[in-house]
Amino acid sequence: MADLQKDLQRTVDELVESGAERGVQVAVHRDGSLIAEAVAGLADPATGREVTPSTPFYNYSIGKGVASTVVHVLVEQGLLDYGTRVADVWPEFAAHGKEGVTVRHVLTHTAGVPAIPLDTTVDNLCDWEHMCRVIADAELWWKPGTRTGYHAYTFGYLVGEVVRRVTGRGISQVLRDEVAGPLGVADELYFGMPLPEQARLARLEDAPSDFDMSQLPPESPMLKAGPVSTFPTAALGNRADVLAADIPAGGKITARALARMYAALLGEVDGVRLVSPERLREVTSLVVRADDEIFGNPASWGLGYSLGALDGRPGPRADGTTVFGFGGAGGSFGCGDTGTGTAWAITKNRLTPDFSSATLVGELVTRHTKSTC
Repeated sequence: MADLQKDLQRTVDELVESGAERGVQVAVHRDGSLIAEAVAGLADPATGREVTPSTPFYNYSIGKGVASTVVHVLVEQGLLDYGTRVADVWPEFAAHGKEGVTVRHVLTHTAGVPAIPLDTTVDNLCDWEHMCRVIADAELWWKPGTRTGYHAYTFGYLVGEVVRRVTGRGISQVLRDEVAGPLGVADELYFGMPLPEQARLARLEDAPSDFDMSQLPPESPMLKAGPVSTFPTAALGNRADVLAADIPAGGKITARALARMYAALLGEVDGVRLVSPERLREVTSLVVRADDEIFGNPASWGLGYSLGALDGRPGPRADGTTVFGFGGAGGSFGCGDTGTGTAWAITKNRLTPDFSSATLVGELVTRHTKSTC
């Protein structure tokens, strides 16, 4: 895999040199082993601090794949089931006819609870009890399981509160105990990141964009799912309170930790396998394929993961294998490929409006891993 390593390093160097990116990490696992890793650029332009493989980045939404993994580990342990009704472990959630929402509905964004109040503040996002009260009192947008619509913020609280009610531990602690700790990446895979650790983080910056969310009409589904004050920007993602809070829609993550997690879903990594082969097949099978009610895009969901490659090809493939993972606002991405046994991730601190850098990396990984299949 020397050629992959060389090509990845050249690619991230060119992305930084061109100004497309400020700081980048990429990591690739194959059959449980780290086969390539590349970093380039600055973690903090103000100080000149460079990106290293151990530099965590705040990544929007790719944390949803991590939160889903926590759920699968608990199901594997027999503490939870995909058919479990959320209200069975969180009785307050049954309000306004939501008693039929299941964990499966949450994982496939079909729960019908995608919105948070338009007056939600960043302080509110950091207040777990407040957000859970709001979501428990929310009304359904559709009958659970009948439509899919991206639960941008509510997904993290729904998953996290179910985890807390079942285990008695916050989702950050469960992540550390059951996933990050066993994989040896407890200092590189977080939801809430302790204040003393935050100096290690890369600083986010906004790339130029023509999109202005503040111009959306108040009735826009996108605005209801994530009000302007909570839109994923560098200012939001650099706040110490946001970084310290449990907001499991995102995470503070290194590329190598994320790739290692997906590798441990695909198979064994240094003696650790997060789920059985049977569970892996279940969670990466197509459950929902429909147009998203929030963003209007075609969506393909397994249990907690988006299915399909970044080039737009839907998954699974004809042979049943698939790419499964999660991307996030700003252009970071992490995934596993059940067809090649490959897992890879890209994390970066320039919040771009697309996945062009991730697509370049994905094409490189695909080309090199296919050549050795």
